Amino acid sequence: MLKSIEGNFEHPEVNELLTKHFIELRAASPQGSAHVLDIPGLKDDSIKFWSLWEEEQLLGCGALKFLDKEHGEFKSIRIHDKFRQKGNGIKVVEHLIAEAKKLNIKRLSIETGAGNFFEPARKLFKKCLFEPCEPFAHYKEDVNSIYLTKLISND
Repeated sequence: MLKSIEGNFEHPEVNELLTKHFIELRAASPQGSAHVLDIPGLKDDSIKFWSLWEEEQLLGCGALKFLDKEHGEFKSIRIHDKFRQKGNGIKVVEHLIAEAKKLNIKRLSIETGAGNFFEPARKLFKKCLFEPCEPFAHYKEDVNSIYLTKLISND
């Protein structure tokens, strides 16, 4: 059974996962093209963050940033190494979509990298029916970035 906890940045495993995520994405993204948030960045009032647990083990995490009243952006989606390549990314994305629906979000968008390192993320979002779109919010055209979006209904 999947359990979600909102905003528990101080938990050592969550803190370690987010720190690793930040370091790896910074290393995999060319300078000026890294859009990963560190923990203080995730604590912004416009962002809700959840860690997801299977039994007592950290499965992964993800965040939803409010761009406006009906448009949200996924941030910091990360699966713990021991749960990777087992279809668990979909669990995190589905949880975030369910939370977005509760918050009356109608559109979800994400920026991810264009390089090989980000291929698993691009495959995950394609599987979750996100489609390519133009840069949104503060993003600009960048050969190192891919922009994706999806309309969701609150049915």
